[in-house]
Amino acid sequence: MPTITHDVVIIGSGAAGLTAAINLAQDRKVVVLAKGALDGGSTNWAQGGIAAVLDAGDSFAAHVHDTMVAGAGLNDQDTVEFVVSEAPAAIERLAELGVPFNPNEEGDGDEFGERWHLTREGGHSHRRIVHVDDATGHAVQVALLKAARANPNITLMEDMVAVDLITSRHGERYSGDGHVWGVYAFNKQTGHVDTILGRATILCTGGAGRTYLFSTAPRGATGDGIAMAWRAGCRVSNMEMNQFHPTCLYNLEVKNFLITEAVRGEGGHLKLPPGVPGGGERFMPRFDARAELAPRDVVARAIDHEIKRLGLDYVHLDISHKPPEFVKQHFPTIYARLLDLDIDITKEPIPVVPAQHYTCGGVIIDLDGRTDLPGLYAAGEVTESGLHGANRLASNSLLECFVFGEAAAKHIRAHWDELPAPPPIRPWDESRVTNGDEEVIVQHNWKEIRRFMWDYVGIVRTTKRLERAQHRIDLLSKEVDEYYGNFRVTPDLIELRNLLEVARLVVRSALHRKESRGLHYTLDYPETLAQAVDTVLAP
Repeated sequence: MPTITHDVVIIGSGAAGLTAAINLAQDRKVVVLAKGALDGGSTNWAQGGIAAVLDAGDSFAAHVHDTMVAGAGLNDQDTVEFVVSEAPAAIERLAELGVPFNPNEEGDGDEFGERWHLTREGGHSHRRIVHVDDATGHAVQVALLKAARANPNITLMEDMVAVDLITSRHGERYSGDGHVWGVYAFNKQTGHVDTILGRATILCTGGAGRTYLFSTAPRGATGDGIAMAWRAGCRVSNMEMNQFHPTCLYNLEVKNFLITEAVRGEGGHLKLPPGVPGGGERFMPRFDARAELAPRDVVARAIDHEIKRLGLDYVHLDISHKPPEFVKQHFPTIYARLLDLDIDITKEPIPVVPAQHYTCGGVIIDLDGRTDLPGLYAAGEVTESGLHGANRLASNSLLECFVFGEAAAKHIRAHWDELPAPPPIRPWDESRVTNGDEEVIVQHNWKEIRRFMWDYVGIVRTTKRLERAQHRIDLLSKEVDEYYGNFRVTPDLIELRNLLEVARLVVRSALHRKESRGLHYTLDYPETLAQAVDTVLAP
Protein backbone atom coordinates (compact mmCIF):
# COMPACT_ATOMS: atom_id res chain seq x y z
CA MET A 1 0.00 0.00 0.00
CA PRO A 2 1.16 3.61 -0.60
CA THR A 3 3.52 5.33 1.83
CA ILE A 4 3.23 9.12 1.89
CA THR A 5 5.76 11.28 3.76
CA HIS A 6 5.39 14.93 4.77
CA ASP A 7 7.03 17.07 7.44
CA VAL A 8 3.91 17.16 9.61
CA VAL A 9 0.74 15.07 9.54
CA ILE A 10 -2.46 16.77 10.74
CA ILE A 11 -5.52 14.59 11.31
CA GLY A 12 -8.63 16.74 11.03
CA SER A 13 -9.58 19.69 8.81
CA GLY A 14 -11.56 21.89 11.21
CA ALA A 15 -10.54 25.06 13.02
CA ALA A 16 -7.71 23.44 15.03
CA GLY A 17 -6.21 21.47 12.15
CA LEU A 18 -6.29 24.27 9.59
CA THR A 19 -4.96 26.82 12.10
CA ALA A 20 -2.02 24.54 12.83
CA ALA A 21 -1.44 23.89 9.12
CA ILE A 22 -1.44 27.57 8.14
CA ASN A 23 1.07 28.38 10.89
CA LEU A 24 3.33 25.42 10.06
CA ALA A 25 3.27 26.02 6.32
CA GLN A 26 5.52 29.05 6.67
CA ASP A 27 8.46 26.67 6.40
CA ARG A 28 7.16 23.07 6.56
CA LYS A 29 5.34 20.69 4.21
CA VAL A 30 2.05 19.71 5.82
CA VAL A 31 -0.66 17.20 4.96
CA VAL A 32 -4.17 17.66 6.38
CA LEU A 33 -6.38 14.57 6.43
CA ALA A 34 -10.16 14.91 6.42
CA LYS A 35 -12.34 11.95 7.33
CA GLY A 36 -14.87 12.93 4.68
CA ALA A 37 -15.29 16.35 3.07
CA LEU A 38 -12.90 19.07 4.18
CA ASP A 39 -15.78 21.01 5.74
CA GLY A 40 -17.49 17.99 7.28
CA GLY A 41 -16.41 18.52 10.89
CA SER A 42 -17.94 20.32 13.85
CA THR A 43 -16.40 23.72 13.02
CA ASN A 44 -18.69 24.15 10.03
CA TRP A 45 -21.73 23.53 12.25
CA ALA A 46 -20.92 26.05 14.99
CA GLN A 47 -23.67 28.66 15.20
CA GLY A 48 -22.71 30.79 18.18
CA GLY A 49 -19.39 32.62 18.10
CA ILE A 50 -15.98 33.07 19.67
CA ALA A 51 -15.43 34.42 23.17
CA ALA A 52 -12.82 37.16 23.69
CA VAL A 53 -12.37 40.22 25.88
CA LEU A 54 -12.96 43.05 23.41
CA ASP A 55 -15.17 45.48 25.31
CA ALA A 56 -13.80 48.32 27.43
CA GLY A 57 -15.93 47.24 30.39
CA ASP A 58 -14.76 43.64 30.25
CA SER A 59 -11.52 42.11 31.55
CA PHE A 60 -9.36 39.01 31.28
CA ALA A 61 -10.04 38.38 34.97
CA ALA A 62 -13.80 38.34 34.34
CA HIS A 63 -13.48 35.92 31.39
CA VAL A 64 -11.23 33.67 33.49
CA HIS A 65 -13.68 33.80 36.39
CA ASP A 66 -16.67 32.95 34.19
CA THR A 67 -14.78 30.02 32.66
CA MET A 68 -13.78 28.66 36.07
CA VAL A 69 -17.32 29.02 37.45
CA ALA A 70 -18.81 27.17 34.47
CA GLY A 71 -16.12 24.50 34.82
CA ALA A 72 -17.03 23.93 38.48
CA GLY A 73 -13.44 24.52 39.58
CA LEU A 74 -12.05 21.57 37.63
CA ASN A 75 -10.29 23.85 35.15
CA ASP A 76 -6.55 24.42 35.17
CA GLN A 77 -6.11 28.10 35.98
CA ASP A 78 -2.85 28.48 34.04
CA THR A 79 -4.52 27.08 30.94
CA VAL A 80 -7.57 29.29 31.32
CA GLU A 81 -5.44 32.41 31.74
CA PHE A 82 -3.29 31.43 28.73
CA VAL A 83 -6.25 30.90 26.40
CA VAL A 84 -8.15 33.98 27.56
CA SER A 85 -5.10 36.21 27.12
CA GLU A 86 -4.52 34.89 23.59
CA ALA A 87 -8.14 35.34 22.50
CA PRO A 88 -8.12 38.96 21.21
CA ALA A 89 -5.08 38.32 19.00
CA ALA A 90 -6.71 35.14 17.65
CA ILE A 91 -9.80 37.14 16.66
CA GLU A 92 -7.59 39.71 14.93
CA ARG A 93 -5.85 37.01 12.88
CA LEU A 94 -9.19 35.54 11.82
CA ALA A 95 -10.36 38.98 10.71
CA GLU A 96 -7.17 39.33 8.66
CA LEU A 97 -7.97 36.00 6.99
CA GLY A 98 -11.32 37.42 5.94
CA VAL A 99 -13.80 36.20 8.55
CA PRO A 100 -16.61 38.81 8.22
CA PHE A 101 -17.53 39.31 11.86
CA ASN A 102 -20.73 41.29 12.38
CA PRO A 103 -19.79 44.96 12.74
CA ASN A 104 -20.82 47.14 15.65
CA GLU A 105 -23.18 49.56 13.99
CA GLU A 106 -23.23 51.83 17.05
CA GLY A 107 -19.45 52.19 17.48
CA ASP A 108 -17.10 54.45 15.58
CA GLY A 109 -14.85 51.51 14.63
CA ASP A 110 -11.65 53.11 15.92
CA GLU A 111 -11.22 51.01 19.02
CA PHE A 112 -10.51 47.28 18.68
CA GLY A 113 -13.45 46.33 20.85
CA GLU A 114 -15.86 48.63 19.03
CA ARG A 115 -15.37 47.19 15.57
CA TRP A 116 -17.64 44.19 16.00
CA HIS A 117 -21.01 43.43 17.48
CA LEU A 118 -20.64 41.48 20.72
CA THR A 119 -23.35 39.18 21.97
CA ARG A 120 -23.73 37.46 25.32
CA GLU A 121 -24.30 33.79 26.08
CA GLY A 122 -25.05 31.66 29.11
CA GLY A 123 -22.42 31.80 31.85
CA HIS A 124 -20.80 35.01 30.57
CA SER A 125 -20.91 38.13 32.74
CA HIS A 126 -20.27 40.45 29.78
CA ARG A 127 -20.96 40.72 26.09
CA ARG A 128 -17.81 39.20 24.59
CA ILE A 129 -18.94 36.90 21.74
CA VAL A 130 -17.90 37.95 18.24
CA HIS A 131 -19.96 36.23 15.57
CA VAL A 132 -21.00 36.06 11.93
CA ASP A 133 -24.79 36.15 12.26
CA ASP A 134 -25.69 32.70 13.63
CA ALA A 135 -23.27 30.76 11.41
CA THR A 136 -19.84 31.71 12.75
CA GLY A 137 -18.30 28.27 12.31
CA HIS A 138 -19.14 28.16 8.63
CA ALA A 139 -17.56 31.58 8.04
CA VAL A 140 -14.42 30.49 9.90
CA GLN A 141 -14.23 27.21 7.97
CA VAL A 142 -14.53 29.01 4.63
CA ALA A 143 -11.80 31.52 5.49
CA LEU A 144 -9.36 28.91 6.82
CA LEU A 145 -9.91 26.58 3.87
CA LYS A 146 -9.35 29.41 1.42
CA ALA A 147 -6.02 30.24 3.08
CA ALA A 148 -4.98 26.58 3.23
CA ARG A 149 -5.83 25.92 -0.43
CA ALA A 150 -3.77 28.94 -1.46
CA ASN A 151 -0.65 27.70 0.36
CA PRO A 152 1.61 25.41 -1.73
CA ASN A 153 3.07 23.85 1.42
CA ILE A 154 -0.32 22.42 2.46
CA THR A 155 -1.74 19.23 0.96
CA LEU A 156 -5.42 18.62 1.67
CA MET A 157 -6.69 15.04 1.46
CA GLU A 158 -10.38 14.14 1.72
CA ASP A 159 -11.96 10.75 2.49
CA MET A 160 -9.09 9.54 4.68
CA VAL A 161 -10.34 7.64 7.74
CA ALA A 162 -7.63 7.36 10.41
CA VAL A 163 -7.25 3.80 11.69
CA ASP A 164 -4.36 3.93 14.17
CA LEU A 165 -1.39 6.10 15.02
CA ILE A 166 1.96 4.83 13.79
CA THR A 167 4.32 4.46 16.73
CA SER A 168 7.78 3.06 17.24
CA ARG A 169 6.33 -0.44 17.57
CA HIS A 170 5.33 -0.29 13.88
CA GLY A 171 8.92 0.26 12.79
CA GLU A 172 10.90 -2.44 11.00
CA ARG A 173 13.18 -2.23 14.03
CA TYR A 174 11.25 -2.05 17.29
CA SER A 175 11.86 0.90 19.56
CA GLY A 176 10.08 1.30 22.88
CA ASP A 177 10.07 5.10 23.16
CA GLY A 178 6.48 5.44 21.92
CA HIS A 179 7.36 8.07 19.32
CA VAL A 180 4.50 8.80 16.91
CA TRP A 181 5.41 8.99 13.21
CA GLY A 182 2.05 9.52 11.54
CA VAL A 183 -1.04 7.44 10.90
CA TYR A 184 -2.47 4.49 9.04
CA ALA A 185 -5.51 5.85 7.17
CA PHE A 186 -8.19 4.06 5.18
CA ASN A 187 -8.46 5.69 1.75
CA LYS A 188 -12.14 5.62 0.77
CA GLN A 189 -11.27 6.19 -2.87
CA THR A 190 -9.02 3.13 -3.17
CA GLY A 191 -10.49 0.94 -0.44
CA HIS A 192 -7.04 0.33 1.08
CA VAL A 193 -5.02 1.63 4.02
CA ASP A 194 -2.26 4.15 3.30
CA THR A 195 0.80 4.75 5.48
CA ILE A 196 1.20 8.51 6.06
CA LEU A 197 4.39 9.56 7.82
CA GLY A 198 5.79 12.75 9.33
CA ARG A 199 8.23 13.94 11.97
CA ALA A 200 5.30 15.29 14.00
CA THR A 201 1.61 14.45 14.10
CA ILE A 202 -1.24 16.68 15.35
CA LEU A 203 -4.59 15.21 16.38
CA CYS A 204 -7.43 17.60 15.56
CA THR A 205 -10.16 15.00 15.19
CA GLY A 206 -12.90 16.58 17.30
CA GLY A 207 -15.07 14.96 19.92
CA ALA A 208 -17.16 11.85 20.46
CA GLY A 209 -20.73 13.12 20.26
CA ARG A 210 -21.91 10.20 18.17
CA THR A 211 -21.34 7.91 21.13
CA TYR A 212 -24.82 9.10 22.12
CA LEU A 213 -28.16 8.52 20.42
CA PHE A 214 -29.08 12.22 20.37
CA SER A 215 -26.29 14.62 19.54
CA THR A 216 -25.76 17.91 17.75
CA ALA A 217 -22.39 16.66 16.50
CA PRO A 218 -21.81 15.76 12.82
CA ARG A 219 -21.86 12.16 11.62
CA GLY A 220 -18.09 11.78 11.88
CA ALA A 221 -17.74 12.73 15.57
CA THR A 222 -16.95 9.18 16.73
CA GLY A 223 -14.05 9.84 19.10
CA ASP A 224 -11.41 8.56 16.68
CA GLY A 225 -8.54 10.68 17.97
CA ILE A 226 -9.25 9.90 21.63
CA ALA A 227 -9.42 6.16 20.93
CA MET A 228 -6.29 6.15 18.76
CA ALA A 229 -4.27 8.14 21.30
CA TRP A 230 -5.41 5.83 24.11
CA ARG A 231 -4.40 2.72 22.17
CA ALA A 232 -1.03 4.31 21.38
CA GLY A 233 -0.34 5.02 25.08
CA CYS A 234 -1.69 8.49 25.93
CA ARG A 235 -3.52 9.29 29.13
CA VAL A 236 -7.03 10.73 28.95
CA SER A 237 -8.80 12.88 31.50
CA ASN A 238 -12.35 13.82 32.56
CA MET A 239 -14.08 11.64 29.98
CA GLU A 240 -17.21 11.61 32.14
CA MET A 241 -17.73 15.30 31.33
CA ASN A 242 -19.99 15.22 28.27
CA GLN A 243 -21.85 18.44 27.70
CA PHE A 244 -25.50 18.26 26.75
CA HIS A 245 -26.69 21.33 24.90
CA PRO A 246 -29.99 22.40 26.42
CA THR A 247 -31.69 23.41 23.18
CA CYS A 248 -31.74 21.08 20.22
CA LEU A 249 -34.76 21.33 17.91
CA TYR A 250 -37.41 18.70 18.66
CA ASN A 251 -38.61 17.51 15.28
CA LEU A 252 -39.22 13.94 14.15
CA GLU A 253 -38.22 14.76 10.58
CA VAL A 254 -35.14 16.89 11.27
CA LYS A 255 -32.54 15.63 13.73
CA ASN A 256 -29.52 17.31 15.32
CA PHE A 257 -30.45 20.92 14.50
CA LEU A 258 -28.99 23.10 17.23
CA ILE A 259 -30.66 26.25 18.52
CA THR A 260 -27.72 28.41 19.51
CA GLU A 261 -27.04 29.58 23.05
CA ALA A 262 -27.25 33.13 21.74
CA VAL A 263 -31.06 32.88 21.43
CA ARG A 264 -31.18 32.78 25.24
CA GLY A 265 -28.36 35.31 25.42
CA GLU A 266 -30.45 37.77 23.44
CA GLY A 267 -33.52 37.33 25.64
CA GLY A 268 -35.13 34.01 24.72
CA HIS A 269 -37.22 32.40 27.47
CA LEU A 270 -37.64 28.72 28.29
CA LYS A 271 -41.29 27.92 28.98
CA LEU A 272 -43.52 24.95 29.66
CA PRO A 273 -45.75 24.12 26.69
CA PRO A 274 -49.53 24.67 26.95
CA GLY A 275 -51.72 21.90 28.33
CA VAL A 276 -49.70 21.14 31.48
CA PRO A 277 -49.68 22.75 34.95
CA GLY A 278 -47.89 26.08 34.56
CA GLY A 279 -48.13 25.90 30.76
CA GLY A 280 -46.79 29.00 29.07
CA GLU A 281 -44.75 30.06 32.11
CA ARG A 282 -40.97 30.37 32.43
CA PHE A 283 -39.39 27.69 34.62
CA MET A 284 -35.66 28.51 34.76
CA PRO A 285 -36.01 31.12 37.57
CA ARG A 286 -37.11 28.23 39.82
CA PHE A 287 -33.78 26.47 39.24
CA ASP A 288 -31.17 29.24 39.13
CA ALA A 289 -30.98 32.98 39.81
CA ARG A 290 -29.34 33.43 36.39
CA ALA A 291 -32.42 31.86 34.77
CA GLU A 292 -31.85 31.23 31.03
CA LEU A 293 -28.29 32.58 31.31
CA ALA A 294 -27.17 29.85 33.70
CA PRO A 295 -24.40 27.50 32.45
CA ARG A 296 -25.44 24.74 30.09
CA ASP A 297 -25.32 21.90 32.61
CA VAL A 298 -27.75 23.73 34.88
CA VAL A 299 -30.13 24.53 32.03
CA ALA A 300 -29.96 21.01 30.57
CA ARG A 301 -30.74 19.37 33.92
CA ALA A 302 -33.62 21.79 34.48
CA ILE A 303 -35.16 20.93 31.12
CA ASP A 304 -34.58 17.22 31.74
CA HIS A 305 -36.27 17.56 35.13
CA GLU A 306 -39.35 19.28 33.70
CA ILE A 307 -39.65 16.81 30.82
CA LYS A 308 -39.54 13.84 33.20
CA ARG A 309 -41.73 15.47 35.85
CA LEU A 310 -44.52 16.29 33.43
CA GLY A 311 -44.05 13.49 30.89
CA LEU A 312 -43.22 15.93 28.09
CA ASP A 313 -41.50 15.36 24.77
CA TYR A 314 -40.07 18.90 24.76
CA VAL A 315 -40.20 22.38 26.26
CA HIS A 316 -40.50 25.73 24.48
CA LEU A 317 -37.80 28.31 23.75
CA ASP A 318 -39.53 31.59 22.99
CA ILE A 319 -38.01 34.76 21.55
CA SER A 320 -41.18 35.93 19.82
CA HIS A 321 -41.55 38.80 22.31
CA LYS A 322 -38.60 40.52 20.61
CA PRO A 323 -39.19 42.70 17.52
CA PRO A 324 -39.37 40.57 14.33
CA GLU A 325 -36.56 42.47 12.63
CA PHE A 326 -34.32 41.96 15.65
CA VAL A 327 -34.90 38.20 15.51
CA LYS A 328 -34.35 37.97 11.75
CA GLN A 329 -31.18 40.07 11.92
CA HIS A 330 -29.59 38.13 14.76
CA PHE A 331 -30.68 34.62 13.77
CA PRO A 332 -31.17 34.52 9.99
CA THR A 333 -30.09 30.89 9.59
CA ILE A 334 -32.33 29.59 12.37
CA TYR A 335 -35.23 31.77 11.22
CA ALA A 336 -35.03 30.52 7.64
CA ARG A 337 -34.53 26.86 8.57
CA LEU A 338 -37.45 26.78 11.00
CA LEU A 339 -39.66 28.70 8.61
CA ASP A 340 -39.16 25.80 6.20
CA LEU A 341 -40.60 23.61 8.97
CA ASP A 342 -43.61 25.94 9.42
CA ILE A 343 -42.25 27.46 12.64
CA ASP A 344 -42.11 31.27 12.57
CA ILE A 345 -39.90 32.15 15.52
CA THR A 346 -40.98 35.79 15.36
CA LYS A 347 -44.51 34.66 16.28
CA GLU A 348 -44.25 31.30 18.07
CA PRO A 349 -41.91 29.30 20.34
CA ILE A 350 -39.44 26.60 19.31
CA PRO A 351 -39.86 23.04 20.65
CA VAL A 352 -36.50 22.01 22.13
CA VAL A 353 -34.85 19.11 23.99
CA PRO A 354 -31.31 18.58 25.33
CA ALA A 355 -28.79 16.64 23.20
CA GLN A 356 -25.14 15.67 23.59
CA HIS A 357 -23.12 18.59 22.30
CA TYR A 358 -19.49 18.65 23.39
CA THR A 359 -16.82 16.30 24.74
CA CYS A 360 -15.09 18.23 27.53
CA GLY A 361 -12.65 15.43 28.40
CA GLY A 362 -10.04 13.93 26.13
CA VAL A 363 -6.34 13.46 25.49
CA ILE A 364 -4.19 15.27 28.05
CA ILE A 365 -2.03 18.06 26.58
CA ASP A 366 0.19 20.84 27.93
CA LEU A 367 0.23 24.51 26.92
CA ASP A 368 2.26 23.63 23.80
CA GLY A 369 -0.30 21.07 22.68
CA ARG A 370 2.03 18.15 23.52
CA THR A 371 0.60 14.79 24.53
CA ASP A 372 2.34 12.08 26.56
CA LEU A 373 3.99 10.64 23.43
CA PRO A 374 6.95 12.26 21.66
CA GLY A 375 6.04 13.58 18.25
CA LEU A 376 2.30 13.65 18.99
CA TYR A 377 0.41 16.90 19.53
CA ALA A 378 -3.31 17.61 19.80
CA ALA A 379 -5.68 20.58 19.71
CA GLY A 380 -9.39 21.21 20.01
CA GLU A 381 -12.23 19.01 21.22
CA VAL A 382 -10.11 15.84 21.12
CA THR A 383 -8.11 17.19 24.07
CA GLU A 384 -8.38 17.84 27.77
CA SER A 385 -6.26 20.97 27.99
CA GLY A 386 -7.61 22.15 31.34
CA LEU A 387 -9.66 24.95 29.75
CA HIS A 388 -13.18 23.57 30.17
CA GLY A 389 -13.04 21.63 33.42
CA ALA A 390 -16.37 20.06 34.33
CA ASN A 391 -18.37 22.12 31.82
CA ARG A 392 -17.43 24.19 28.77
CA LEU A 393 -18.36 27.85 28.86
CA ALA A 394 -20.24 28.87 25.73
CA SER A 395 -18.10 29.99 22.75
CA ASN A 396 -14.81 28.90 24.34
CA SER A 397 -14.60 25.89 22.01
CA LEU A 398 -13.59 27.54 18.73
CA LEU A 399 -11.26 29.75 20.75
CA GLU A 400 -9.47 26.68 22.12
CA CYS A 401 -8.96 25.40 18.57
CA PHE A 402 -7.24 28.58 17.40
CA VAL A 403 -5.04 29.02 20.46
CA PHE A 404 -3.81 25.42 20.71
CA GLY A 405 -3.60 24.90 16.96
CA GLU A 406 -1.19 27.80 16.84
CA ALA A 407 0.61 26.73 20.05
CA ALA A 408 1.32 23.25 18.66
CA ALA A 409 2.59 24.70 15.39
CA LYS A 410 4.87 27.13 17.22
CA HIS A 411 6.37 24.37 19.36
CA ILE A 412 6.98 22.11 16.36
CA ARG A 413 8.68 24.90 14.41
CA ALA A 414 10.81 25.94 17.40
CA HIS A 415 11.94 22.36 18.14
CA TRP A 416 12.13 21.01 14.60
CA ASP A 417 15.73 19.87 14.88
CA GLU A 418 14.79 17.73 17.89
CA LEU A 419 12.23 15.76 15.87
CA PRO A 420 13.94 12.86 14.08
CA ALA A 421 12.89 11.69 10.64
CA PRO A 422 10.61 8.62 10.51
CA PRO A 423 12.40 5.26 10.52
CA PRO A 424 11.39 2.50 8.07
CA ILE A 425 7.77 1.63 8.93
CA ARG A 426 5.96 -1.59 8.16
CA PRO A 427 3.06 -1.05 5.73
CA TRP A 428 -0.47 -2.03 6.71
CA ASP A 429 -0.90 -5.78 6.37
CA GLU A 430 -4.27 -7.11 5.28
CA SER A 431 -3.01 -10.40 3.84
CA ARG A 432 -4.57 -12.49 6.62
CA VAL A 433 -8.05 -11.00 6.64
CA THR A 434 -11.09 -11.31 4.39
CA ASN A 435 -14.03 -9.12 3.45
CA GLY A 436 -16.68 -8.75 6.16
CA ASP A 437 -19.47 -11.29 6.04
CA GLU A 438 -22.30 -9.35 7.67
CA GLU A 439 -22.16 -5.55 7.68
CA VAL A 440 -25.48 -5.57 9.56
CA ILE A 441 -23.53 -6.64 12.66
CA VAL A 442 -21.59 -3.38 12.58
CA GLN A 443 -24.72 -1.27 12.18
CA HIS A 444 -26.59 -3.15 14.91
CA ASN A 445 -23.75 -2.76 17.42
CA TRP A 446 -23.36 0.94 16.56
CA LYS A 447 -27.05 1.55 17.36
CA GLU A 448 -26.86 -0.48 20.56
CA ILE A 449 -23.91 1.53 21.90
CA ARG A 450 -25.58 4.86 21.22
CA ARG A 451 -28.86 3.74 22.78
CA PHE A 452 -27.46 2.42 26.07
CA MET A 453 -25.10 5.39 26.40
CA TRP A 454 -28.11 7.69 26.12
CA ASP A 455 -30.22 5.65 28.53
CA TYR A 456 -27.57 4.88 31.16
CA VAL A 457 -24.80 7.51 30.82
CA GLY A 458 -26.84 10.63 30.04
CA ILE A 459 -27.68 13.87 31.83
CA VAL A 460 -28.60 12.17 35.14
CA ARG A 461 -26.70 9.01 36.15
CA THR A 462 -26.70 6.30 38.81
CA THR A 463 -24.12 3.66 39.69
CA LYS A 464 -26.51 0.89 38.64
CA ARG A 465 -27.06 2.49 35.23
CA LEU A 466 -23.33 2.91 34.71
CA GLU A 467 -22.68 -0.72 35.65
CA ARG A 468 -25.32 -1.85 33.17
CA ALA A 469 -23.58 0.16 30.46
CA GLN A 470 -20.19 -1.29 31.44
CA HIS A 471 -21.58 -4.84 31.22
CA ARG A 472 -22.86 -4.24 27.69
CA ILE A 473 -19.54 -2.70 26.65
CA ASP A 474 -17.68 -5.80 27.89
CA LEU A 475 -19.95 -8.09 25.86
CA LEU A 476 -19.71 -5.99 22.70
CA SER A 477 -15.94 -5.64 22.98
CA LYS A 478 -15.37 -9.36 22.52
CA GLU A 479 -17.58 -9.39 19.45
CA VAL A 480 -16.04 -6.29 17.88
CA ASP A 481 -12.46 -7.38 18.60
CA GLU A 482 -13.09 -10.71 16.90
CA TYR A 483 -14.72 -9.03 13.93
CA TYR A 484 -11.89 -6.46 13.64
CA GLY A 485 -9.24 -9.17 13.76
CA ASN A 486 -10.74 -11.29 10.99
CA PHE A 487 -12.05 -8.86 8.40
CA ARG A 488 -10.75 -5.99 6.31
CA VAL A 489 -11.40 -2.60 7.85
CA THR A 490 -14.20 -0.40 6.60
CA PRO A 491 -15.06 3.15 7.69
CA ASP A 492 -18.05 1.85 9.70
CA LEU A 493 -15.97 -0.82 11.44
CA ILE A 494 -13.23 1.70 12.27
CA GLU A 495 -15.79 4.04 13.82
CA LEU A 496 -17.54 1.24 15.71
CA ARG A 497 -14.23 0.18 17.28
CA ASN A 498 -13.54 3.76 18.34
CA LEU A 499 -17.06 4.39 19.64
CA LEU A 500 -16.79 1.34 21.86
CA GLU A 501 -13.38 2.42 23.17
CA VAL A 502 -14.62 5.89 24.01
CA ALA A 503 -17.80 4.56 25.62
CA ARG A 504 -15.63 2.39 27.88
CA LEU A 505 -13.52 5.41 28.88
CA VAL A 506 -16.61 7.51 29.63
CA VAL A 507 -18.19 4.83 31.81
CA ARG A 508 -14.93 4.04 33.66
CA SER A 509 -14.44 7.73 34.40
CA ALA A 510 -18.05 8.21 35.52
CA LEU A 511 -17.83 5.24 37.90
CA HIS A 512 -14.61 6.63 39.33
CA ARG A 513 -16.06 10.04 40.25
CA LYS A 514 -17.87 9.74 43.60
CA GLU A 515 -19.51 13.18 43.49
CA SER A 516 -21.67 15.37 41.28
CA ARG A 517 -19.74 18.14 39.58
CA GLY A 518 -20.55 20.12 36.47
CA LEU A 519 -21.69 17.83 33.69
CA HIS A 520 -21.42 14.68 35.80
CA TYR A 521 -24.55 14.40 37.91
CA THR A 522 -25.29 11.16 39.77
CA LEU A 523 -28.19 10.50 42.08
CA ASP A 524 -25.98 8.25 44.22
CA TYR A 525 -23.48 11.05 44.99
CA PRO A 526 -25.43 14.33 44.63
CA GLU A 527 -22.99 16.44 46.66
CA THR A 528 -19.88 18.17 45.32
CA LEU A 529 -16.62 17.37 47.12
CA ALA A 530 -14.55 20.18 48.59
CA GLN A 531 -11.58 19.53 46.31
CA ALA A 532 -11.84 19.33 42.53
CA VAL A 533 -9.71 16.46 41.17
CA ASP A 534 -9.31 15.39 37.54
CA THR A 535 -10.26 11.86 36.57
CA VAL A 536 -7.12 10.59 34.84
CA LEU A 537 -6.96 7.20 33.12
CA ALA A 538 -3.66 5.73 31.97
CA PRO A 539 -3.35 2.87 29.43
